[in-house]
Amino acid sequence: MSLLDRIQNPEVSKETAKKISIVEQQFLRAEVEQLRHAAVTMKPLFEKRSEVINEPDVKEAFWTRVMLNAPAEIEEHITMTDATILASTLKNITVERFEIDAQGQGEPRSFRVTFEFRTGDENPYFENEKLVKEFYWRKQVLTTPKGHKRTWDGLVSEPVRINWKKDQDPTKGLLDLACDLAEAEKKGGNRQELPEFMKVVEKREELEAAAEHDHDHDHDHDEDEECSGPDDSSSFFSFFGYRGSDVTAEQSKTATKEDDERYEKLLKGEPVEEDEEDEEDEDDEDDEIEDDFEEIEIFPAGDELAIAIAEDLWPNALKYYVTDQLIEEDDFDEDIELVEDEEDAPPLKKTKV
Repeated sequence: MSLLDRIQNPEVSKETAKKISIVEQQFLRAEVEQLRHAAVTMKPLFEKRSEVINEPDVKEAFWTRVMLNAPAEIEEHITMTDATILASTLKNITVERFEIDAQGQGEPRSFRVTFEFRTGDENPYFENEKLVKEFYWRKQVLTTPKGHKRTWDGLVSEPVRINWKKDQDPTKGLLDLACDLAEAEKKGGNRQELPEFMKVVEKREELEAAAEHDHDHDHDHDEDEECSGPDDSSSFFSFFGYRGSDVTAEQSKTATKEDDERYEKLLKGEPVEEDEEDEEDEDDEDDEIEDDFEEIEIFPAGDELAIAIAEDLWPNALKYYVTDQLIEEDDFDEDIELVEDEEDAPPLKKTKV
């Protein structure tokens, strides 16, 4: 076996693999505990920061500047249309770990993001004063037809409707359709048999086809021009339609209990049910499990964007607010140094013609 093969397909004994699994679990649990602790200890600091950014000379443009300087994980989802809307309407953003109680107990990976906006004539785009998007951390253990265990964990959420003013919806009706489907599902019935299901699927296909056509047209128009930012079919506001999965709190509680029991057995060296199976079968079965939601998920990267907002933009808002100022100061200092260097430099000698 070549070195490359040994790197790509390492031969690890079951005993070593079990040790790796235990250490991975210990790291994960430590990170969750750290997040739980931070949710309590950082709360007074966030409250103090809120007081500071509500000062009259900061309040008006604070969150607009923060979004303008947002990290790449967020910026890549904001189109020019989105940026225009956010720049003129956004007033405030807050993130709350709402499942953590006063004693610091609860699930720290669940959180609520609240966006506050200007209203009335100051907002020509939509009516909502607030858009509140809640994300619940959920876990589910599934058994495949062949008896293999599949564990899924991640963020789940309900679609949030935006009351758009006439002809101002950058999602082109997709968010409304996603909300309609979620409401129809609550009344019961097979999701795939609901007329709202096909409306979401068809609208997604329509927007993706239009975006592909626009991309090809722009590429033919100017091959040398580099495209940046997301296409118009993936508006930032489609983020409010993200769902992730439909795992319930009860299903998650059961899966978490099962996972905890498995972890305790590993620590004690007791035998546990292995999750190993043929990789090709795993891919096929994963496709079957995820296929339904893949068709109706209007913002597939919603969990990544939500985590970027909660774990980067929110705690580091002051850093993103002053980013432009720091760049301008650095540029100014460099200009001064350049001028000083030019003044100190010896005069150029005249040359004969």
